[in-house]
Amino acid sequence: MVVKLRRPVLVGGLGLSFSLWMLQSWQDSLVQVGEFGLLSLLAVGGGLWLLKQNRTQDNSELLDSLPVDRATVFGAIAKAEAVVNQLAQEAENHVETLHATSLLREQVANLTAELDRQEMIAAVTGGKSVGKTTLIKVLKQNLELSDATPLHFQETQPLFVEAAENSDAAVLAEAKTSDVVLFLTNGDLTDSEFQSLQQLKAANQSTMLVFNKQDQYLPEERVCVLQSLKHRVPSIVVATAASPIPIKVRKHQQDGSVQESLEVPAPDIQQLTSVLGEMFAQQGQQLVWATTMRKSLLLKAEAKNWLNGIRRDRAIPVIEQYQWIAAAAAFANPVPALDILATAAINAQMVMDLSGIYQQKFSLEQAQTVAGTMGSLMLKLGLVELSSKAIGTVLKTNAITFVAGGAVQGVSAAYLTRIAGLSLVEYFQQQEVAMNSEGGLNLDKLRQTLQNVFQQNQQIGLLQSFVKQGVGRLLPEAQQPQLIESQTIA
Repeated sequence: MVVKLRRPVLVGGLGLSFSLWMLQSWQDSLVQVGEFGLLSLLAVGGGLWLLKQNRTQDNSELLDSLPVDRATVFGAIAKAEAVVNQLAQEAENHVETLHATSLLREQVANLTAELDRQEMIAAVTGGKSVGKTTLIKVLKQNLELSDATPLHFQETQPLFVEAAENSDAAVLAEAKTSDVVLFLTNGDLTDSEFQSLQQLKAANQSTMLVFNKQDQYLPEERVCVLQSLKHRVPSIVVATAASPIPIKVRKHQQDGSVQESLEVPAPDIQQLTSVLGEMFAQQGQQLVWATTMRKSLLLKAEAKNWLNGIRRDRAIPVIEQYQWIAAAAAFANPVPALDILATAAINAQMVMDLSGIYQQKFSLEQAQTVAGTMGSLMLKLGLVELSSKAIGTVLKTNAITFVAGGAVQGVSAAYLTRIAGLSLVEYFQQQEVAMNSEGGLNLDKLRQTLQNVFQQNQQIGLLQSFVKQGVGRLLPEAQQPQLIESQTIA
């Protein structure tokens, strides 16, 4: 296979000065591998566990607990518009993306107008059979607000219902577009209800916990449930009975007889209506601004997802190009030190190309530093050793020849280059969308991303497929069957 190295960094990177620099950097790292071998494996497992534990929390921008002002919201809208404009610029001939961009631009325009919205929106949500529909009906009949501040109620789909049309995440996302959420429960909180309330709190969503159907409890039980709710939830907690159960009434007649009947008490929503009226009278404008702020962040995140999709489609072919260049370089050089130098030079050029796609614009010196840093992290975390052993196992054969050994080195170099490239893509996607800015590097985030991407690509099926591709590119066809057959047996 003939590989043409036309990029200046690839050629220059194999020169003496760059070689000395990389050799010194990697030699220092190699000394530490033995000392940190066991710790690195623990770090990989521990890091992944923490990532899974924190997955329930949204990684998008969250509002401060402090009230937002009009200028802050304008700034958020401007940032969302900038990402949408960047998406339009990079969409090119993607018909589906261009259509989405057009819709996003309409939403940006609507956000500015919404800052002066007068109608207040209250989302009523909760599990099944907690009284959402009935409460809305009663509130509409009894709630008296100023004509200048009309209130619109919006019932969501029920939460925590298996095989529901909308997932809990979608229901909560809908609720977050309202000014206040009335979260209904008919007893002490379940774990699912508590987690949903925590998600609303994390999004700085104004939320009121409504203990409905309190009339179905004995007086002392009501007090216990209400105290428990107030203790567990920092938001406002009120108790209601939107549809009280009938009570038996005895009436003594003039003839001395007693007549029994069932009467339905009036709905008990006085506390709720009082709190709602006071909230909208005193905080109405702040609530509207906070809602507009959340919508701006959500719109920006949606535009960023579209943009990341376009950029990833452009990045993957770049990664694949450099991974096979790295494979050919390592396969041709039996000396491990030369493999390291060649791979480092190739990774540096890949870093520059990927940073250009994501508008990070790394300089040559920065790209070299990033390539060296990622190689050092791979060594310290034990990823180089783990990947080589895994690939060697897949390629295991009864007769290990020089060519087979070269295949192990070549495929390993390609695999690690791919891991480095995918890690950079994931890292860039987590950052703020850059507009032709100079890029920096957060080593902690890069380390976590590297661990995560490596774990995702350690599945045996993915490894076998990758090794098969590598063998197909590196070895003559006559030598491929033996290795592929041994791979299948292994």
